[in-house]
Amino acid sequence: MAESDDQDPGSVRLRIRREAGGLWGKAKALFAAGRQKLGDTGFGEWYRTRWGDSRRFRIINYLLAAFLAFNLLFWVTVTRNLPSADSLLTYQPPLPTMVRGIDGQIVYSYARERRVQLRYVDFPEKLKGAYLSAEDKTFWSHGGVDYTGLAGAVLDYVTKLGSGKRAKGGSTITQQVAKNILIGNEYSVTRKIKEMVLARRIESVLEKEQILELYLNEIPLGRQSFGVQAASQAYFGKDVGELNLAQYAFLATLPRGPEIYGRAKFAPEALERRNWVLDQMVRNEAATAAEAAAAKAEPLGIIPRRGDNWDPANGYFVEEVRRQLIEKYGENAENGPNSVYAGGLWIRTSLDPQLQKGAQDSLRTGLLRFGGGRGFVKPIDHIDLDMDSWQSQIALSGKSISYLDWRVGLVLERKGAAATIGFGDGTKGPLQGIPDALKAGDIVAAAPSGTNSWALRVVPEITGGMLLEDAHSGRVLAMQGGFDPGLGSFNRATQAMRQPGSTIKPFVYGTGLDFGMSPSSEILDGKFCVYQGSRYGQKCFVNFGGGGGSGSHTMRWGLEQSRNLMTVRIASDAGMENVSKTFERVGIGKYPPYLAFALGAGETTVQQMVNGYAALANNGLQFQPTVIDYVQDRTGKVILRADTRRCTKCNMAEWDGKPMPRFDSRGKQVMDPRTAFQVVHMLEGVVTRGTAYLLDDLGVPLFGKTGTTTGPTNVWFVGGNQDIVGGVYLGYDQPRPLGGWVQGGNVAAPIFKQLVASTKPRWSERPFVAPADIHWVKVDRISGKRVFGGTPGDSKDSGVIWEAFKAESEARPGIGTEELEKQRAALIAAARRGAGKPKAPAANTDPGDAKEPEAAPTIAPDATVGGQ
Repeated sequence: MAESDDQDPGSVRLRIRREAGGLWGKAKALFAAGRQKLGDTGFGEWYRTRWGDSRRFRIINYLLAAFLAFNLLFWVTVTRNLPSADSLLTYQPPLPTMVRGIDGQIVYSYARERRVQLRYVDFPEKLKGAYLSAEDKTFWSHGGVDYTGLAGAVLDYVTKLGSGKRAKGGSTITQQVAKNILIGNEYSVTRKIKEMVLARRIESVLEKEQILELYLNEIPLGRQSFGVQAASQAYFGKDVGELNLAQYAFLATLPRGPEIYGRAKFAPEALERRNWVLDQMVRNEAATAAEAAAAKAEPLGIIPRRGDNWDPANGYFVEEVRRQLIEKYGENAENGPNSVYAGGLWIRTSLDPQLQKGAQDSLRTGLLRFGGGRGFVKPIDHIDLDMDSWQSQIALSGKSISYLDWRVGLVLERKGAAATIGFGDGTKGPLQGIPDALKAGDIVAAAPSGTNSWALRVVPEITGGMLLEDAHSGRVLAMQGGFDPGLGSFNRATQAMRQPGSTIKPFVYGTGLDFGMSPSSEILDGKFCVYQGSRYGQKCFVNFGGGGGSGSHTMRWGLEQSRNLMTVRIASDAGMENVSKTFERVGIGKYPPYLAFALGAGETTVQQMVNGYAALANNGLQFQPTVIDYVQDRTGKVILRADTRRCTKCNMAEWDGKPMPRFDSRGKQVMDPRTAFQVVHMLEGVVTRGTAYLLDDLGVPLFGKTGTTTGPTNVWFVGGNQDIVGGVYLGYDQPRPLGGWVQGGNVAAPIFKQLVASTKPRWSERPFVAPADIHWVKVDRISGKRVFGGTPGDSKDSGVIWEAFKAESEARPGIGTEELEKQRAALIAAARRGAGKPKAPAANTDPGDAKEPEAAPTIAPDATVGGQ
């Protein structure tokens, strides 16, 4: 049917094809004729003829050439390298990283600029009206450029040319978005042209509401604040939703000159500009005349510039978090979308503010107790003083302090017994209590003393570190890395490598328990020598104070009293290679199998020691220490999680009747649970009657061990309960002797005691729970023999105690109770004569601390070790 229609001479389709073919034929004929004519005359000849005969032809050519040249120049100088307006569709502003503590509260912010992003609907209408009235009255109607305002700006530019004054902007809000986000704030005609081009492009890409949202979030408003929400907090200490009309108008004055209108000394100029904005709001129908009049009667009400009000007690902790985040994500925007200072991350940490404050206060008290009364030794720092820029020098030093009313200042002048100190805010005053060593250029701490006078304060030269960990998860709850993080970011809780002294002994004893010993095993506390070859000869170890042995005693007594000779004998019997493997397995360190390391000759950190003790408290199950629970990006997506376990079938729609799903343990079993508990049970005795006995009156179940290295150069305490384990050490950054009287029991243990006492509600009264296969046996505390009479007690004077045994090493029955009492009395009498057990320690002493064995490299390297 279709074919017959096409062949029909009268069909419509055939007529259309015929007519179209005729037109095409005529066009081809005309084109051929033109080509022939042009070929006959030649294009060059024709062009020359037209150029010579027609003035109009020449003018048209000149205009065409100028147009082409202008477009080429415009493209080369202006539009060739312009950023794409489409990039604003996916624009991610640089945002600070917010840090939360264990309770979810914000504790810190990593920020170089104040920025808070709001949505368009979150901005109050009066605020938007203030900015539109002040900056761009025709915003809703123009296409990116207000040509009337632009003409005025050009005229102003011409009149100020050569005067050195800056012409008014004449920029629309869209142009300001282009400037603030895409091309920068260069003062030039070229930048203005680029701004106009981009504004037109932006208007074709974004809705007006999107443009205004970008503007209100990105506009720089002084005091390091970008966007109106950040400025609202900076100038008024409130959110934008809490401001009144006068404050909205003030914020709208800032784009024209935050360095002027944002300063208290320019209050008259700020008031004049604010009232002008209010008049514009009335004219633009963004406010009524009555509202504007009431607002004009309001004072400016801006608050003094202030720093972030984060608790300085968290300084070392949040610095450790920052260090780890930078290592993983980078510092700045060029390092990636999740950088610390631009990525807008949300960090959930394990920081416990109560424990952190307790750690800071207790360590500071201990440092001041030891070193505060020793007088001025050296300044915090020293600089080459420049009297023309001394304020800047203080700022550039980066030193600060947040203790009581102390401030860090710079000694500006020293004349005889008089000196002048200056501070970062420009204030100066006379300095009292001047030591001979003080000189101009010293950075020191000072506190107010009378009217405009200052007294020198001594920051302890001794320092130390402290750390607390959740034994059941490895989450670090608190850390204090020195006296004050403002004096330096070096964290002595995680970065300082120190010798642990006798705090390492529990792991030596644990190795002995693994190799068949028991808490009641008798160990000779007597002379112990090893032959080290013809070069070094024989090496003999000694107890604390250079003492020899006191005969055979139970393993428990040896740990409670921190006997070096018993420790090295256990290490020798169990095999020092096995002891070294235990150290490595619990994460303390990897040391060669020399006996000196059994007494703490190796180096480790507070964090590593605490993590090892956490394994003891958790029945041998150990977790990697963490300070970050998880990280969210700016959209809320979790991008890093410390606990990476998955719970299979946790999201089932309905219960299938099978056992409830459970998370697998993410910890690592690094010790036999029974061994770990036996060690903890003996370390409870260290608190009850041993070298850490001063903790016993706290009234909560605690275990722990003191430590003192040769010199002594370091003093330690590590311990806690089944939930929280902590550790502390004190020493000089460049190790040197602390003094002959110093021991872990009288310097380090009191710091831990203050911590527990100040955070008592956090320390459970739940007794330590034994794992399966622990057998409880009544034994005589001194001999370790099993007894059948008497009542076991927990006090330091109890003659009969419960002891924890493995089934294979359970204590054998001993003699009767009456005979045991006679033997005990004889032993006590011998101890009092100096031939046996040492006397009970006096207050603030630590008789169990041991001196370093002067070891030779073959068996024990020449490293200082501690015993305790």
